[in-house]
Amino acid sequence: MNRFQKTLAKKNDGRPPVWLMRQAGRYHSHYQALRKQHSFMDLCKLPEVAAEVAMGPIQDFDFDAAILFSDLLFPLEVMGMPLEYSPGPKLGWHLRSKTDLSKLSSKPGLAQQLDFQAKAMRLTRSRLSPEKGLLGFVGGPLTLFFYAVEGSHQKMGDPIPESQTAVAGLTDGRYDGFCEKLLPLLADNMVLQAQAGADTVAILDTCGGEVSPAQFRDHVAPVLKELLKLFHQKLPNYPVTYYSKKTGPEYWEFLRPLQIEAMGIDWNHDIAQVLERWSDRFVIQGNVDPDWMLLPKMELEPKLRHVFQSVHKLPQKFRRGWICGLGHGVLQTTPEENVRLFVQLEREIFGK
Repeated sequence: MNRFQKTLAKKNDGRPPVWLMRQAGRYHSHYQALRKQHSFMDLCKLPEVAAEVAMGPIQDFDFDAAILFSDLLFPLEVMGMPLEYSPGPKLGWHLRSKTDLSKLSSKPGLAQQLDFQAKAMRLTRSRLSPEKGLLGFVGGPLTLFFYAVEGSHQKMGDPIPESQTAVAGLTDGRYDGFCEKLLPLLADNMVLQAQAGADTVAILDTCGGEVSPAQFRDHVAPVLKELLKLFHQKLPNYPVTYYSKKTGPEYWEFLRPLQIEAMGIDWNHDIAQVLERWSDRFVIQGNVDPDWMLLPKMELEPKLRHVFQSVHKLPQKFRRGWICGLGHGVLQTTPEENVRLFVQLEREIFGK
């Protein structure tokens, strides 16, 4: 097994692997050069181009894992919600009432329309060194529901009545009806990526913290359980990663019973404390503050050293299941030299 795979199995006694969310993105000159030649949709849907985007940060920064270059909204598109990027994502319509559910397709075989992801995954895997890991990803059901209803997980769409918001939709039938149609597609999408070479498929729930712990318990965790059941019926022992933003232990407790191997956490928690408390149950991914990466080097370096050294001091049993990274994605204005510094310092402190 490579370093990333060993960590997923909690068997890594060497340096923790480094992988950053959005490591292939707008901050990187390699991405910017490709973006000048292609639309964002083509970057995602042309497998050869998507693989080239994914490989750029591996070649430039020598990360320990690559991730599929794609977008989490494509399942909504194949379900019948027109999607364009101008420049951010815009859906052709939104799920504002229960009657809108009838517009969503749930016919068998929809996942085949996402085969461009599997092709990009296979091409990326063929170019990666065997020493490198590979991740796939899908959007979490809650996050996809927020997009379907409000047009953005950041609530930046047109103002809508409180009764029509995504949170209101958790109890008015829209969320249940949406998930009933979404989950078979999402599980099949995960299977496609896993069979194409991903070492883990991450379920990215950036809206996890937009609901209360009680709402997470009652609405999010049961849907995740059903999604994982559908997925593991086809791939029983395959490792799944779950990331949620703006959540904490009061949410994570509801993940304990689920068949999730790795848990990604945001930057609002002390990583050493999380590893001490939670590494008996989960592989932990995260969690440096992405905003730190915007700082001048002389300010960033001591912050990174402090985090890395706090983990390095832990007994090995607490860190053999740690994937070192940010608490969310690399921000657009992050200097490339700071990304290089992140990787350099992690290897200095933990060894090559």
